[in-house]
Amino acid sequence: MKTRETLKVGDAGSFSKTITEHDVFAFADASGDFNPLHIDEEYARRSAFGRRIAHGILTAGIISTVLGSEIPGLGTIFVQLEIRFLKPVFIGDTVTARAVVMEIINPKRVRLLVSCTNQSGEDVAIGNAVVVPPKTTVVQTD
Repeated sequence: MKTRETLKVGDAGSFSKTITEHDVFAFADASGDFNPLHIDEEYARRSAFGRRIAHGILTAGIISTVLGSEIPGLGTIFVQLEIRFLKPVFIGDTVTARAVVMEIINPKRVRLLVSCTNQSGEDVAIGNAVVVPPKTTVVQTD
């Protein structure tokens, strides 16, 4: 966990998650996005992808986990995300999101390079994020 005082250019963090069918349906329920590419195997089989894909924003959501739990960490406020989706993420893929501090814009704003790769090491999304890092260390208790 980094704070405004301890964060430096080059600091990095990552988080991995295997995308399950439950994740896709739960995201569809939460977002209201019931595009058949995500939830209808028969429809998706006839698509350019040949099978169901995860929502792009579900994939991008894994970036939020990195920012809020790894770098900078607990208490981070996510302000902006610019992202480009490069490849589909399929149910069963393991996505690893990474974030690297690129720029300390000012004491309250930090820009990070963010990316997601699949289990084969292929880039599936890349972009940058701006966050407000925590002012002080946050202690998480159970």
